[in-house]
Amino acid sequence: MHPILIKIGSFQLPTYGLLLALALLTAIITADRLGRREGFDGGRMLDFSTWIIVVGLIGAKVLMIISDWGAYRHDLGEIFSLNTLEAGGVFYGGFIASALFAVWYVRTYKLPALKMFDIYAPAVALAQSVGRLGCFSAGCDYGTRTTSILGVVFTNPYSHEVTGVPLNTRIHPTQLYESLATFIIGGILLWRYGRKKRDGEIFLLYLVLYAVARFFLEFLRGDEDRGFVFHHLLSTSQFIAILALLFSAGLWIYLRRQHVLTAAPAAAVPKRERVHAVGAVPAAKPGRS
Repeated sequence: MHPILIKIGSFQLPTYGLLLALALLTAIITADRLGRREGFDGGRMLDFSTWIIVVGLIGAKVLMIISDWGAYRHDLGEIFSLNTLEAGGVFYGGFIASALFAVWYVRTYKLPALKMFDIYAPAVALAQSVGRLGCFSAGCDYGTRTTSILGVVFTNPYSHEVTGVPLNTRIHPTQLYESLATFIIGGILLWRYGRKKRDGEIFLLYLVLYAVARFFLEFLRGDEDRGFVFHHLLSTSQFIAILALLFSAGLWIYLRRQHVLTAAPAAAVPKRERVHAVGAVPAAKPGRS
């Protein structure tokens, strides 16, 4: 791989950094287009997107530090090191932080929460797809050893030094697996967006699809610093994926109840009264208007 895209003297441009920037730009453009389609002001969408990105980056690093606390607690200064700054962090940490911030933001500015979450779900999925290509270029979030023809071999010493990826060993390209999975998820969400029956559906679909994909992809991950729970029974992300599925079940029940409550009043009104209730008038003979 090529972890350093450009190097001129002391200046170097990491491929990961460039692709991360491209991922964030992808998210902003996708959210802006869907937001304008829903009638939201472009300035509001840009402001919201900017804060979501900042909070998400911080949250991803916080969960990364928590997951690998065993290494950080012996040298707290490492938390503020260049290695920590350059690391992407744990996605679910950024997602949870961004979601909590989004709840506060939409309530503060009185925006429709579920509609906003639907707008950002495809944006996040497509950004993940691009971002994982950056992970692949750097060598982070690498996979377990394999003899499969899909396996890849990292040979760049810089990648090993920064991410710990094993060199000259065939391993699963888990970054590419997740990039493909999230690209497909993003496509499904965009296809479904114009066909949704109620707000919240797209966000719910993203939660379920990504949680399932991430849970199984974790079995192919070989980097130990992603954190584990229950004595290595589950990785941190697998545990959060299970919680996401449970939350999705609760959200699905909520959306179903909201749909029933909305439909109930119309169903309870007799047919004749229902016609008058919506302002209809008996049919009349054609005449001048």
